[in-house]
Amino acid sequence: MREIIKDKAIVKDDWNLLKLAEGETPDSVKVGAGKHIVPLQVWLAQKTQLKSRNDIGVWLASDERAEQLKEDIAHLSLIAIDFPVFSDGRGYSIAMQLRSRLHYTGELRAVGDVLRDQLFYLQRVGFNSFATREDRSIQDALKGLTDFSDVYQTSWDQKTPLFRRVTRPTAQEPR
Repeated sequence: MREIIKDKAIVKDDWNLLKLAEGETPDSVKVGAGKHIVPLQVWLAQKTQLKSRNDIGVWLASDERAEQLKEDIAHLSLIAIDFPVFSDGRGYSIAMQLRSRLHYTGELRAVGDVLRDQLFYLQRVGFNSFATREDRSIQDALKGLTDFSDVYQTSWDQKTPLFRRVTRPTAQEPR
């Protein structure tokens, strides 16, 4: 069973990422028993049947829009966002939108070409689980979540900028 990073720990992954095979269409693919993360297009085509299941998650490609899940957020315990290549940053914006505008509170997973260098920044925009590349060390990737001890800017994980969190001596106080 594959391992992932979830909530800053390495855990076994009991979800299956469903990808369409050649010739399959979103409305014809069979979603079997067990935990499956289905493509957004499969979710949209089979929502009536899948909505009643609590073992279904949805994954978004980097060119898909989070708003398409607006009505279904409450039914999904897991949403994954695919990073097709390391340099494609659109998933960061999708995650931030899911957390801040659509108020998604479930598991938000980064999948695809996910490397240690990204993890700290991915958690800043709301990801709490990471399916890192299998050809890299997951133990090393876990360390990427703590590469920096503090942040200057606001984001999903820190609502107050650094200059508002520190106290500085006043003009009368000696330094």
